[in-house]
Amino acid sequence: MDQNQNQTQPEKYLGKMHDGSLGAHRVRESFNPSKDSMVDKIKRHTADLIDLCEGMKTKDSELNRLCALAQTHYEDAAMWAVKAATTPKE
Repeated sequence: MDQNQNQTQPEKYLGKMHDGSLGAHRVRESFNPSKDSMVDKIKRHTADLIDLCEGMKTKDSELNRLCALAQTHYEDAAMWAVKAATTPKE
């Protein structure tokens, strides 16, 4: 099954183990070389929000556009939050 087909079937992600979800894939949840617990939390919560938006998608193109925008901004926010969490404290 190709990646595009997965993205149009949100039920494939809901109810699966977190590592198999679309959100977990997008935030690279398992990649945390620093083993920082805050990074784990940021990625876990962001993955859940991305999956929540994926589950809201229907055949309505405007709704899907809004969900996609939210997902993109969650990804952006997670990257900045991880950067903040891993910035050395003074």
